[in-house]
Amino acid sequence: MTNILLQAQQQGGGGMMMLLMMVAIFAIMYFFMIRPQQKQQKEIRNFQNQLAEGMSVIVGSGIYGTVKSVDLAKGTVDVKIAKDTVITVAKSAVFKDMANVAATATAQK
Repeated sequence: MTNILLQAQQQGGGGMMMLLMMVAIFAIMYFFMIRPQQKQQKEIRNFQNQLAEGMSVIVGSGIYGTVKSVDLAKGTVDVKIAKDTVITVAKSAVFKDMANVAATATAQK
């Protein structure tokens, strides 16, 4: 590693080229990894803020159900998962709308 750095210093513009490579690598990482992840998190956050009674959702643990009520003060959601079975989960644990999942699956076929 030090040999490579010494050789780069001996060459005229090696330091500038190395700096440009580092900037290029960071830009590639930002546009292909960081930015799409931030966009997806923003979409999930917007979905969680629009939760309403009667929506079919998927909870983070993979449980499918229907929203019975949303308590904004506590940040919880009551989800009906079976007949006479209602669970209370954190609002942040609800992350997918079943209507969108079904529409996406149908479009991919």
